[in-house]
Amino acid sequence: MADAIDAQDGPVWLVGAGNMGGAMLRGWIATGRDPATITVIDPAATTMPEGVLTLAAPPPDGAAPAVLVLAVKPQLLDAVAPALAPIMGPETLLVSILAGVEVASLRRRFPKPIGILRAMPNLPAAIGRGVTALYGEGLTDRAAAAGRSLLAPLGTVEWLEAEAQFDAVTALSGCGPAFLFRFIDAMARAGEALGLPADQAARLALATVEGSAAMAAGADASPAVLADRVASPGGATREGLNRLDEPDAIGTLMARTLAAAAHRSAELAAAAR
Repeated sequence: MADAIDAQDGPVWLVGAGNMGGAMLRGWIATGRDPATITVIDPAATTMPEGVLTLAAPPPDGAAPAVLVLAVKPQLLDAVAPALAPIMGPETLLVSILAGVEVASLRRRFPKPIGILRAMPNLPAAIGRGVTALYGEGLTDRAAAAGRSLLAPLGTVEWLEAEAQFDAVTALSGCGPAFLFRFIDAMARAGEALGLPADQAARLALATVEGSAAMAAGADASPAVLADRVASPGGATREGLNRLDEPDAIGTLMARTLAAAAHRSAELAAAAR
């Protein structure tokens, strides 16, 4: 089977340079990729890093890219596929960050590439602190490594055992930043209700979550254990945790929240078929 060129060699076509595509582009260059190996295909692209070739449509010379990264909005897939599919070769590694678009759906639109890698990055990828879930089919070890190196600048990379797990990943890490933002806001508003100025409560809530997340990331114990370590018997923390641990409180709420998001993710995937 033909092998994709290593991700450090390119050339790479980035189709779509919006929020996530732009974050990937900046990450590649910041970690040493030669801008001359990157072609951005996006009619709406404006200011690009120096040395990156920017086109409104695929190059007319017919040369197949080593790696093609689909980073457009999922609803634009059928608009861009007809121009891209004929140019790609069996050795092209197709990387898609299109939410809800399964490998089988990609293969119907792009029949030539042998290796297809599906990725789900989340919002903090824009600052290099995200989580990206990967699942691939038809990948050699070299192609898998190439795909991983393309996503590594966005933050943590996790491989999935089955594509069906993407709905759960979407709910947990894909939608998770929004859920956490809501939690931070709720903490701030609760602090304000106790008498703190709104701006101060907001700062305290954000800094508390930021520091606690960093501590949890470097700890040798689970977040559940850390919570119990903070809570002295009969103390203020324990009294608050008792409310969170009540039936139908935070555990049930979070389960319902993720289940709703996962269900919607499955509906979107079905629509993309």
